[in-house]
Amino acid sequence: MPRLGKRKIYDNEDGLYEYAVGALSRKMRTVAELKRLLRQRADHELLVEVVIARLKEQKYLNDHQYAATYSAYRQSNEKFGKRRVITDLKAKGVHNEVIAKVVDEAYSGVNEEKLAREHLARKRLRKPTNERETARVFRALLRAGFASSTIFKILKKWQVSDETLGALEAEEESLHQE
Repeated sequence: MPRLGKRKIYDNEDGLYEYAVGALSRKMRTVAELKRLLRQRADHELLVEVVIARLKEQKYLNDHQYAATYSAYRQSNEKFGKRRVITDLKAKGVHNEVIAKVVDEAYSGVNEEKLAREHLARKRLRKPTNERETARVFRALLRAGFASSTIFKILKKWQVSDETLGALEAEEESLHQE
């Protein structure tokens, strides 16, 4: 549905606060995400900082809690690897120290190979029958955040040819050099 007119710009704390609470009720957000959103609606930066401080004080906004919930969800429901979750949290503006602590907690005791196999099952990816399918599985698991050592372990158990594995290793090395 198209919006009519311009966005409302708030010039007082209460109005911007109500808007922020509404935004948080629709979707959990990090501090950085909410700041980005509020900056589009506030007439000055100080107003944004005051509202953010108020939300933190009232425990409506907490990056550590957000990162913990996000990590647990991505690991248990979506079957993503550790690297993918770290990358996503960085993109959402969560601090590196928080990410490291929370992701380590969420993935402690997780068998990465088992999680990768669950991810493949969730995405309905089966044992590859040729080089093209093998490369597709390899790239899908890389995008999902799994370590290349785990991916190669799975491919070797599927008895993928050494020639294909060598080509994939070369491809992965060229990706890291870019």
